[in-house]
Amino acid sequence: MELQIKKLDQNATLPTYGSDDAAGMDLHALLDNETLEIKPHETQFIHTGIAMAIPKGYVGLLFARSGLACKSGLAPANKVGVIDADYRGEIIVALHNHTDETKVINNEDRIAQLVLVPYLTAELTEVNELPDTVRGEGGFGSTGTN
Repeated sequence: MELQIKKLDQNATLPTYGSDDAAGMDLHALLDNETLEIKPHETQFIHTGIAMAIPKGYVGLLFARSGLACKSGLAPANKVGVIDADYRGEIIVALHNHTDETKVINNEDRIAQLVLVPYLTAELTEVNELPDTVRGEGGFGSTGTN
């Protein structure tokens, strides 16, 4: 599959895959200064300087980089970002500091990963009743204790 990517800034870094079998492509920070501080429990919008044309029938899902989230406490504020196929603006990552310490992002740091996933669009039908199931309306924890 081809993914068309446009640099919106000549200093932007194109996404990279960490290995041949990596599902997610790493997105890189594009900062006005060499570093950006994210204070405890603060969210900063980090520019990438790129836009892309995600193919029709696919969505870009933006996830945390496991090392950054687990070791540094920095993860996307919305947990999973959704980039629709018809969006053509800059990819911006809302990065949240979940720790009690100020964290620093450097220019070109890998700040999130983007996974391209096919999706289905449902035909929505309003009904008065839903079909019965064994579970029924059982909510959180209704199928077991763990």
